[in-house]
Amino acid sequence: MKKRDVLRIAAAFTAAAACGIAQAQTTPIKFQLDWRFEGPAALFLTPVAKGYFKNAGLDVTVDAGNGSGGAVTRVASGTYDIGFADLAAVMEFHANNPDAPNKPVAIMMVYNNTPASVMALKKSGITKPADLNGKKLGAPVFDAGRRAFPIFQKANGITNVTWTAMDPPLRETMLARGDVDAITGFTFTSLLNLEARGVKPEDVVVLPYPQYGVKLYGNVIIATPKIIKENPAAVKAFLAAFTRGAKDVMANPEAAIADVKARDGIINPALETRRLKLAIDTVINSPDARAEGFGQVNAGRLALMASQVSDAFNTKTRVNPDAVWNGSFLPAKADLNAVLPVPRK
Repeated sequence: MKKRDVLRIAAAFTAAAACGIAQAQTTPIKFQLDWRFEGPAALFLTPVAKGYFKNAGLDVTVDAGNGSGGAVTRVASGTYDIGFADLAAVMEFHANNPDAPNKPVAIMMVYNNTPASVMALKKSGITKPADLNGKKLGAPVFDAGRRAFPIFQKANGITNVTWTAMDPPLRETMLARGDVDAITGFTFTSLLNLEARGVKPEDVVVLPYPQYGVKLYGNVIIATPKIIKENPAAVKAFLAAFTRGAKDVMANPEAAIADVKARDGIINPALETRRLKLAIDTVINSPDARAEGFGQVNAGRLALMASQVSDAFNTKTRVNPDAVWNGSFLPAKADLNAVLPVPRK
């Protein structure tokens, strides 16, 4: 055998060995969404589809969810390493389970404002929060807007309302039929669901919590203390790849919906594109997000939310804001600030 052939074979073995090492070092990450594969899920599905997580040495699998509460408990159980959930749900879990060994920690802010709002039909005569006095409201018992309604109620002097509980698929149907006077829910979810049930957008009154004195943060990326302690490099790599993907999603929402369609072939791409754009404009690329910086939080605002959640949710212990937030794995501020596009007019 010629020397150059020997060298070529040796080089091939070296490359194969290096590839094997790289594969062995790939970290599997199980990720839990808060909800179904709808428009906003593109924030996580696009970096998977584009290979950003893979290039960062991560093998990320993304599963659909059925609510923030479920996402928090699944991450807390260790079934999932990282997840996406409403920060209020994370705070509630901490305060009600002070001795739990694996309380999830928020590591990146995504929805700088809560997407929650009260929605009613114009024919109900409801045009402002005070009009809710004496009205019948509807929402699932675990709905983030319903759970936080006492904060909205206190901020706007609402004295008394009655609640009707239902499964999520019935919420918008019951409002459209007139079974309830108003509902709570994420604006970008319920508004488009009402339209799908034949309600015209111009016939809906939307009272967004952030515009009526409720400056709660919304959804955050959460992680288990286990992965934070045992593999902090993977946590940092996850957030860097996510940030890269989020920038792509916000720059071209239409293209990003194709990644959602690939996971759930029955979605309506036009509807989910609108849902994603609505989420971007109202809670991701909001004035508050631009002031504080994408992914980041304001310490004073975080502390206020912790106090409000403690009171509104009547938690067993007070929420400790320092225990629920860890921003040490965030990408550099320059990279975070480059994510948010110029707001659409």
